[in-house]
Amino acid sequence: MTPEFLRRRNALWKSLRSLAPQSPEFGEVLRELSALTGWDRARILAGLGHEGALTEPEA
Repeated sequence: MTPEFLRRRNALWKSLRSLAPQSPEFGEVLRELSALTGWDRARILAGLGHEGALTEPEA
C-alpha cells in the first residue's frame, strides 16, 4: 500500500464518519471507499458500527 492509498482511504473513512448516513454524499463516499478497498457495503457499514442496518439512500 502506498502512502497516497492510505491517505485517500483514511480521508474517505473520516468523511463517512462526518456525513449523515442517509445523505447522497454518504452513499457516494461509501461507493468510492468500496471501489478503493474492494470491501462491500456491509463490511464498510460494519466498520462504522452500523452492521448493515442502513439501506441505500434513495436517488
